[in-house]
Amino acid sequence: MRIVGVNIPDEKRIDIALSYIYGIGRSNAKVVLTKAQIDFSKRTKDLSEEEQKKIIDILATYKLEGDLRAEVNGNIKRLRDIGSYRGNRHARSLPTRGQRTRSNARTKRGKRVTIGAIKKEVAAKMETAQKAKA
Repeated sequence: MRIVGVNIPDEKRIDIALSYIYGIGRSNAKVVLTKAQIDFSKRTKDLSEEEQKKIIDILATYKLEGDLRAEVNGNIKRLRDIGSYRGNRHARSLPTRGQRTRSNARTKRGKRVTIGAIKKEVAAKMETAQKAKA
């Protein structure tokens, strides 16, 4: 089954399968299915043409996929342009909602990079090498 340009898996339950669409989570999927009067436990492959049309008609009222992504990116761009704190955090790829970054935020900041920590032995060798040059 294909909805809004997204292939929905046939073997999954319809309430789970709808969440493959950007902008439809588990709760929105349940709202859509209750409006369409379709059982949550039904598999995607077991849906009739009429039920598929009902789902597509209801989803037409939602902002999904490309339109939603464009709106979210536009909002972030606006925050950057006006120079807000949240916009600066987005620009630097840091958490925007007040989380601590000293010890956590690894998914946002990337792999750890150690700076300035040198063992005593290495420091002593570097020192003797500099004295030898002078």
